[in-house]
This record gives sequence, C-alpha cells and structure tokens, in this order.
Amino acid sequence: MNPPPSDSPAFDVTAPLSSVTGIRLLPDELISQIAAGEVIERPASVVRELLDNALDSGARQITVRLRAGGIRLIAVEDDGCGIPAEQLPLAILRHATSKIRSLHDLESVATMGFRGEALAAIASVSDTTLLSAVEGAAHGHALDARSGELAPAARARGTSVEVKELFFSTPARRKFLKSEATELAHCLEAIRRHALTRPDVAFAIWHEGKLLDQWRAVESLDQRIADVLGRDFLANSLPVDFRLRTAGGEVHIQGRCGLPDFARSRADQQYAYVNHRYVRDKVVAHAARSAYEDVLHGHRQPVYVLHLALPPARVDVNVHPTKIEVRFRDSREIHQAVRQSLDQALAPSRAAHAGEAASPPASSLSMSPASSYALPSSAPSRPFWQQERMALQEATVPYGLSSSPGRNGWLLSSQVPGAASLTDGTLADDGAPFSADGASLVPHPQTSAAQTGQSPNTWPLGRAIAQLHGIYILAENAQGLVVVDMHAAHERIVYERLKQQFDRQSMQAQPLLIPPTFAATPQELATAVQCAERLHQLGLVIDPLSPTILAIRTVPETLSTDHAVDMARQVLAELALHDASTVLERARNELLATMACHGAVRANRHLTLEEMNALLRQMEATERADQCNHGRPTWRQLSMRELDALFLRGR
Repeated sequence: MNPPPSDSPAFDVTAPLSSVTGIRLLPDELISQIAAGEVIERPASVVRELLDNALDSGARQITVRLRAGGIRLIAVEDDGCGIPAEQLPLAILRHATSKIRSLHDLESVATMGFRGEALAAIASVSDTTLLSAVEGAAHGHALDARSGELAPAARARGTSVEVKELFFSTPARRKFLKSEATELAHCLEAIRRHALTRPDVAFAIWHEGKLLDQWRAVESLDQRIADVLGRDFLANSLPVDFRLRTAGGEVHIQGRCGLPDFARSRADQQYAYVNHRYVRDKVVAHAARSAYEDVLHGHRQPVYVLHLALPPARVDVNVHPTKIEVRFRDSREIHQAVRQSLDQALAPSRAAHAGEAASPPASSLSMSPASSYALPSSAPSRPFWQQERMALQEATVPYGLSSSPGRNGWLLSSQVPGAASLTDGTLADDGAPFSADGASLVPHPQTSAAQTGQSPNTWPLGRAIAQLHGIYILAENAQGLVVVDMHAAHERIVYERLKQQFDRQSMQAQPLLIPPTFAATPQELATAVQCAERLHQLGLVIDPLSPTILAIRTVPETLSTDHAVDMARQVLAELALHDASTVLERARNELLATMACHGAVRANRHLTLEEMNALLRQMEATERADQCNHGRPTWRQLSMRELDALFLRGR
C-alpha cells in the first residue's frame, strides 16, 4: 500500500498556552487539593516535564541536547513566550505556576503542566540553570537554581533549561539508573510521544554533539506519524476519524490504527492521547484490544496512534504523579467511542480494492458495510459438521445449532432462531451450484459481468484460474496474481453472516427455575444495584438476597446456565470498568467462530471455477475479509513487478 496523499486533513493543533498573568504561589487550600507531586525517576522524567513547559509556553521550535544519555546534561531550548526576569526566582519554588488559580481550574486543566512542582523537583536533585527572555527585552536573564544568583545573559525570546549531573546530591538514586544507552532510549521515547501530538512544533534531538533526529513542523498528523514512526507505519495503517455526541459534550477521536497484518509481538507502538496528553489508560487499551479481538493472530499486539479530544471537565488528569494516567468521568462512554472508532476503520475489506492499477491510499478505503443477506423462511436443516456442499450464494438456510463449549465454558442453546446454514448449497451433476429449489445462484462469470456492466478484469480479486493442492485459489487481476486461502476466506464469510443474524435479534432472557446464588463482594453488590437497568438490557437479572448474597434470576437464552455464576461475576467485574456487553459478545463470537471454522470448506475439496469466483465476489462484499476468525490472512497479492523479479525479467 502507498502512503496517503499529502492533502490529508490537517490535525487540530490548537493547544492551550500558559496564562500571561504571571507566576504566583498557589494558596494553601489549593495545594492541599493537588493529588500528587512531581516525581523525577530518571532523565526521561526531566525531559517530559521540560517539554510540557515548553509546549505550554507556545513554542514552535524545541531543541533537546543530551550528554551521557541525559545523566550528565539535559538542555531544553524553546522559542516560547519566555519568563520575565522578576518571575524567574518564583519559577523554581514549589507550587508556583501561572496555569491554574482555583479549584475550578484544577478540575478542568487545559495545559500540559499545572502543579508548579516540576522545576522545583528537578532543581532539588541536579545543578539547574534557567535562561529566559521575553518579547521586546534587550536581553535575557540567567538564574542559578542552587545559589539563586540572577544575572543578565544573551538570549532571544524563549527559555533554556540546563540540568547537569542528575542525582548528584543523592548518590543512592543515581546508582539505580541504567546504562547510558538505556536512559537515552527512554529520553528519545519521551520526545517521540510529544512530537506525535504536536505536528505544528519542530523538534531537534542532539546527543554528545551529534544530531540524532530532527522533525520539521508540518500541518498534518499523518506526515508527523510518517516522520516519527516511519513510512511503513503510515502505509500499513488506516485513518480514524470518529465523533460521538454525548450529554457531557462531543468526543472526537482522530489518528491511525494499524492493519492486522502489521501487528507486533510487543505493545511498543500504541500511542493514546487525551487532549494532547500521552496516557496509558486501561479503558482505552481495553477498547482497542476488543476492536482487534477477532482479526489478530495469537497474542500479537495492534499498533495505533489515537488522539481523543473531549471537554477538559470530563477527564481528571490529577490522579498520578507523572500525569500519565487519567480518570474519565464516564469511562463506559469513552470505551464505546474508542471501540466504535476502530471498528469503523477496520471493518472495510481491502479485498474490494485489490485489483486497482495502483494500491489505493489507506484513507481512500470505502467505509460502507458489507452487503446484507436475505434469509428464506424455511428450508431443510443439516448439522453443521457435515461438509458436503459449499455455501457460496447470497441465500442462506436456517438450521439447528448443536451445543458446543466456548473458551469460557459458555454454550449456545441447541436451537437458535434465525441462525444461518453453513452448508446450504447443493451441486448438480454437472458441478454447477444450485439451491434447493434448483435455481442457479452463481451465474457464469461472463453473464455476471454483463449484468453488472463490469469486465472480469476489473474485479478487485480478479478471476479464478486454478486451484492449488486443494488449499489455495489462484486468481488473476489487474495487479497480477492473487492467492487465496479458501478455507480461511470462507470461514470469515460464514462467521460474519452468523454475527449479522445474531445482531438482528434482541437479547432475550430465560428465567431460571432455581436461581443460582453466590457470595458477592461489596463492589459486586454495588455494581449489581447501580447497573440493574444495563444488566436487564443484557438479559441478566441479578438481585441481592442479603448484604452479601446475589441471586441470578435470568440469563441470556442463547447461553447455557451451567456457568451462570462465573458469567455473572465476569460481567459485574467488566461492568464496573467497561461495557459489560463485550463479555457476552466475546462468548458469543467464540462459539460462532468455532462453528464457522467447522462449517467452512475444507482442504482437498475440489471447487469449480464458478464456485471459486463466487467465493472471491463474496470476499469483496464481506467485512474484515482480509483475516479469518483466528487472525490469519485470507489472501495475498503478488504484483507483476514481484513476479517479474522472481524470473529476472527485464534484467
């Protein structure tokens, strides 16, 4: 895939600037309401705090100079608004800041820093010098934090902070620092996190007098992501742009999410921001993982850069000393927004664009949902484990679902209304697929092209030409050769059909003759009472029998009652933090995925060209058709250039 064009929409970089009212000591009452102070753990902590201050000052150019991985020297220079000479001594005092004045300001923080403790904490464990000049001043002033000496110095508008010999006064803490290379890596990561949220700011990083990296100011977030994380990240990711209107205000999510094929073994490229602040939040991480749940293989980790913009009053950033953790006023609301935004980006299949002359940019992928499938009112049923015919037509036939244990031990009932047949096709003697009433469902490719006004050469996944070892389908398109894993592809098609049919049904509850009871914790009791309405929507009724006992009155009728207590405990646990519907959805999807795997076409099954072409057309219309239920890829494209290279053509 090629990277998106340069005319991508500009990222909103209207970050707040520090107040011009000047630095003042905070009142004692407000100091007591601040949750935690600044903690300087390593050189990266110093870099983070100094960058926060530089961005709050309105800087557009920031230079970071390091020596010995930041242990010997950390110097951060910016071109911000600067600090007046008379306020420089106040800047290094604890709880002195220009960014908040009252409790209302603390509850709706709109700046990166706000506690007024960073410089004081840094100066207490290092040899710190501040050099600053304001607009229009003849010269700047330098302040020695140890001696308090203030002297004139040459400086253009902006501020420079030099931190030398970190932890020189506390040798025990210095011994716990890692090697210079490790500390340098942490410093670079801190700078990278800031650069990804402010593409309008230029960054330069020097180490031991050598330029390590430099990122110019750009207008679009995509360009900054390409500069910082590489062009491969941009080429293998999809745009995210989602808005959710709530009672507390609009939640806007922007950024990019990586393709499932681009997942990594480590979670080292997961960047989440809340109002330009980098955070490690369990709610956001859980929502992202849920969105990738059935498209990732094994324990692979997704990659993403997500920027959440919401009213500052809807998030509390004053809950952690390093400000890297936040607390949302409505975590369920944020969880749903993040998951819906990623679902919307990941749903369209790239198979619908595979045959274009040039690979389309990720931002141009269609966001239209997959085609719906009509269900006949009645038809003969067949157990899903019997693999006799392949269902490649649009019509599906209901059948009885046999109980099968899921990963969590929950079972579907033996008869589920509206479930689709996995093997509803029959073959005539000549090999052409027919429905039960004898009507042809897969026309000849030429006929199909004539009806649609489309040439077979323009089909995204091309036209089938052969079957390889009864496992792979070979097709040719405008790009070259397409190789399809027929079992994996058919498995995803069946899986998505089953999910669609279950989604059309409301969550019906079944009363329990003998309600199971269990000893509940105080948190479980509180959650059951507070979220009774939400539990009822999920088909669960959980009532307190006593201050320590909960009883399960109803459960969803599609799930077995054998593990009702375990299910109730897990639902209550997730409901306290996230949207509990994900628990039931995960249990449902696990069983549907198992059924789809058993019902999909198997290896060594001979398919006619008509069947193969029908499978390709359905892949183009199915959401998430690029991966099977287990996260394995379903198809691969070999371009003519790659094929020519294999045979040294043109050399």
